[in-house]
Amino acid sequence: MTPRLMLQGCGSNVGKSMLVAGMARAYANRGLRVMPFKPQNMSNNAAVTDDGGEIGRAQALQALGARVPTTVHMNPVLLKPETERGAQVVVQGQRLRHATARDYTALKPTLLKAVCESFERISQDADLVLVEGAGSPAEVNLRPGDIANMGFAEATDTPVVLIGDIDRGGVIAQVVGTQAVLDPADAARIKGFIINKFRGDVSLFDDGYAMIEQHTGWPGFGVAPWFADANRLPAEDGSDLRTTLHDGPTRIVCLQLSRIANFDDLDPLRAEPGCRVEMVQPGRAIPGDADLVIIPGSKSTRGDLAFLRAQGWDIDLAAHRRRGGMILGVCGGYQMLGHSVADPDGIEGSAGTSDGLGLLDVTTELTPKKALTKVMATDAASGLDLSGYEIHIGRTHGPDCARAPFTVDGQPEGAASADGRVVGSYLHGLFAADAYRASFLRRLGAEAGGVTYGADVDRTLDALAAHLEEHLDLDTMLSLAREVL
Repeated sequence: MTPRLMLQGCGSNVGKSMLVAGMARAYANRGLRVMPFKPQNMSNNAAVTDDGGEIGRAQALQALGARVPTTVHMNPVLLKPETERGAQVVVQGQRLRHATARDYTALKPTLLKAVCESFERISQDADLVLVEGAGSPAEVNLRPGDIANMGFAEATDTPVVLIGDIDRGGVIAQVVGTQAVLDPADAARIKGFIINKFRGDVSLFDDGYAMIEQHTGWPGFGVAPWFADANRLPAEDGSDLRTTLHDGPTRIVCLQLSRIANFDDLDPLRAEPGCRVEMVQPGRAIPGDADLVIIPGSKSTRGDLAFLRAQGWDIDLAAHRRRGGMILGVCGGYQMLGHSVADPDGIEGSAGTSDGLGLLDVTTELTPKKALTKVMATDAASGLDLSGYEIHIGRTHGPDCARAPFTVDGQPEGAASADGRVVGSYLHGLFAADAYRASFLRRLGAEAGGVTYGADVDRTLDALAAHLEEHLDLDTMLSLAREVL
């Protein structure tokens, strides 16, 4: 059996994803081939893998931390919320079906076979597998049929380390309370705990740390202080949508749609000192002095069109356009810019057609087949090459496609208005290309250049690894992972 270790949390957003990414880099720096794994994830921020499927963005970051190619088997079950009560179910990188929460409860036990199969496949190519749980094992009402936390740990005989988030407060109760509600067999799978996100003098928590050890009988593997540069790494959860890193003169705003997807497209822009990048929250108007408004990807294009109108953003966009401002629609945002979005088969909800914003002379029809591919593209304006990826359903056609902003394999991609102030594209990740991003921003009148985004992310992962090496007992946790042998 390949050494394996699972990090589960006392709750959501306690830092599991970041800890796995940092530990993956730390162990990789020791010469180990590390593979990240998450049995079940829920996120609309997905990445296209090297083998042609999709996984949660966090697992792609963790693979980058481990310096290994991405594969669909790193995240065999991905749930992409489409409505308040339902989600698209992706299994081993491919769309399976839409399911309501009740439907998924019945479907979940049948997915354990695929989860274990994927785990076995990546284990064959690893010295160590670092597994990330989902939510919390303390949600014991979900234990029957569980594939995300203790159900997976039991099926694969994987030892567990529990993560508590002290920044939320009540971390002693988080850890002790989790043990209290767990079935004794599940509690026995937890071999120790980590306290994450501590601010200030760590020694002030010595007594609390000892209390947790005393009450639970679990050893502590360290207290991880707050890692300030975490905001320089791509986030996965919509609750992590962040404001600007800099306060430059060029104002870029992005609409925070209700089903926003792949919002890490913004991260390279946030890294530019000459830019001020902001999320426009629901209920707020689009700022009148914005230089660029971005309509991001969406997991439910027609649903978010209705949401956009409910905020009055359609009126703000029209005013921004009249003032000569620039608008960029990416993926679902591109589809919204046209005259209409048709969903005859009810792929994203009820069948029907929605009026678009009418800012591009194009129309879109949603189709069952999903585009999942990494691409190399050329910017029509500068001739610069860039890499990106497509992850969408639907095809877009119309006269404005004749002014495509990019070419992919010699074919036009995207659409633009006659004056070039409204642009739409299906390409995600395009701003990660340093030369193209600088060229785009200069056209916008912004200062740009000097930011090496990919290299900066890599340096931040190294800094995170060093941070965890200093504050956590990685040696003991590695020994624990090897005990499965």
